[in-house]
Amino acid sequence: MSGTLASSPESRLEQQRFGGLQLRVAVFCALAQGFDGYDISAIGMAVPSLSHAWHAAPASFAITFVMSNLGVMAGALASGPAGDRLGRKPVILTSLLFLGVFSLASAYAGSVRTLAYLRFFTGIGIGALMPTTVALVSDYSPERLRAIVTMAIFCGNPLGGFLGGQLIAQLLPVYGWPVIFHIGGILPLILFPVLLIWLPESPRFMLAHHRRSRRALRIYAALRIDPSTAPAIGLAQQVDVAKGNTVIALFTAGYTLRTVLFWIMFFCSLLSLYLIGFWLPTVLHLEGLTPADAVFSSSLYSAGGVLSVLAIGPLTHRFGIEPVLAGCLALGIVVIAGVALGNLPYLLLLATIFLMGVCVVGGQCGVNGLAAARYPARMRNTGVGWALGIGRLGGICGPALGGVLLSHGWQPSHILLCGCLTAGIAALCVVLLQLPAAQVEPELLREA
Repeated sequence: MSGTLASSPESRLEQQRFGGLQLRVAVFCALAQGFDGYDISAIGMAVPSLSHAWHAAPASFAITFVMSNLGVMAGALASGPAGDRLGRKPVILTSLLFLGVFSLASAYAGSVRTLAYLRFFTGIGIGALMPTTVALVSDYSPERLRAIVTMAIFCGNPLGGFLGGQLIAQLLPVYGWPVIFHIGGILPLILFPVLLIWLPESPRFMLAHHRRSRRALRIYAALRIDPSTAPAIGLAQQVDVAKGNTVIALFTAGYTLRTVLFWIMFFCSLLSLYLIGFWLPTVLHLEGLTPADAVFSSSLYSAGGVLSVLAIGPLTHRFGIEPVLAGCLALGIVVIAGVALGNLPYLLLLATIFLMGVCVVGGQCGVNGLAAARYPARMRNTGVGWALGIGRLGGICGPALGGVLLSHGWQPSHILLCGCLTAGIAALCVVLLQLPAAQVEPELLREA
């Protein structure tokens, strides 16, 4: 949040030291993002094997991609109001339950239709988890490091996809496709009790709701906030928390252009991300790789995303997030075209897929960090949640578009070219965010 803050509690939160408490929140949220990233890629890893097991054309699985992203959109849109009303922690825990239970159930699906329904409910967990972890980590990050820390926790997302892909490449020939969903269900359920015990609630939420439990007081002390310095009602008014309809707030006080640009940016970035992420294993399989080799090769796409997050952080600190992000997305145009049109030798193909992940997956991580940094705390959960929710329309269109193009006889690798256009539009939106009309300073908080 920019500017000088009148509120002492809010100043403490914006200028907090990044220590053990903050690191614990970041690590837990990164772990949750890792399971999230694995489950996002799970259906893409399963399709090459399922198409053989169920004697179904790969294009028929587009409905599972679409239903998964409809669930993600529903979860993301609901997460903002739910997180403001119930707290960040309950939403994260509920999301993990959805993720675990319905991923396990997917292992026992017997048809494309049943799998599509189960992926819808799995998607709800994925959709609610992403913006809520961003909001919680942002509340435990100082303003100067917020974009970098937010991008760092999203490192867990591609890392989960990469490590999951490596593991599945080894287990798939032995145990078959159900193992993909068994792993995707069991791990979030293991994480659930860990977060239940050790993940703290948002300090802003606790202050706004007058929490005075022993655990809350320990967190206040760690953040150097003394709740005894003001009456409960006064202290609650001294932190930047949601008041009124936070969805309407996205279009007031000068935030309209910023919100619209973020929605377009998320739509285009997620269309590229999901078009490539969902269809890449199938495209590689149709181009001649075995299902296990296709999964292994596609996992390098996620690995590139991990590297990009580690690289973008220092570059952002030096040059600013907007120039670095725009350059990353623009480079993605060239790399996507190289994979789609290059007819590359195997080793060069692997290297190019890795670089594609750097640009596309890393670009989305950067977009997430930019949104978290450019919305004030009172609308951050809703701002990021609705940007992700609207962006999921791109996530829906991408897999569906791939299925339509395959069914109309396009060469498998050529369907990836659609990502070139959307990457260019996303890069343009990052540039337009620098227009004076998109720059707005949040209103200063006043003492109660």
